[in-house]
Amino acid sequence: MTEPVKIRIKNLTKEFHTKDKVFTAIDDVSLDIAPGTFFMIVGPSGCGKTTLLRILAGLEKPTGGSIEIDQSDCTRPCNSMVFQGDSIFPWMTVWDNAAYGLAMRNVPKGEIKEVVGHYLERTGLTRFARAYPHQLSGGMKQRVSIARAFANDPEVLLMDEPFSALDEQNKTLLQEELLRIWDETKKTVLFITHSVDEAVTLGDKIMVMTSHPGRTKALIDVPFERPRGVLELRARPEYGELVYKIWGYLREEVQHAKADAECAGGKS
Repeated sequence: MTEPVKIRIKNLTKEFHTKDKVFTAIDDVSLDIAPGTFFMIVGPSGCGKTTLLRILAGLEKPTGGSIEIDQSDCTRPCNSMVFQGDSIFPWMTVWDNAAYGLAMRNVPKGEIKEVVGHYLERTGLTRFARAYPHQLSGGMKQRVSIARAFANDPEVLLMDEPFSALDEQNKTLLQEELLRIWDETKKTVLFITHSVDEAVTLGDKIMVMTSHPGRTKALIDVPFERPRGVLELRARPEYGELVYKIWGYLREEVQHAKADAECAGGKS
């Protein structure tokens, strides 16, 4: 029996044309992602991770290949994206930011109240509902972004290093919050990170990308059961073994990128 596929990426290529040359960001990437998968992408800087996510979000067009997303409910948005930086509206309250997607879809006010109230409660923001972004910490702003994304109820949730600017304590707390919310919905998630610890903590499957141009170096299944406690998981020896294995793949690619840069510098 054929496994269901939520996202199918086939021979995806993305090139950027400059005045003097063609820069290939992504080269012949193919993936099948099952519904409800928490899919993590790691790779060296400049390997095309964010470009891949932007193509999935419809913010960039591929040069070659195709992407198919199985949209099971046309009344819901195909995707919502949580960006790396601060992406909430500074002139809106926490409540209005979280409700924005639903309001744009003309969802009834009673349903908006119920859904937004639920996700503000799940992200610990209920008592800040009438606050404005300038009154919030960086971690709280990212909680608003997460609440808004889940409240919008997309088919696919795209997350581009949403916790990278946070300190370790806030990052761990938000990882725990995200896992709790995801356990309720089991949405298909694509999550980009530079952190191998984060990839193993959150993911069901991890794609390691090569250095430029970005290709698939390895696809790794994460064997740990759910639900997961972040600190408890990281105390397990098999967790450390998997992190070490993935770091081995990444080390090779970082060394390749460094060698290529040195070679290019010698030719200039």
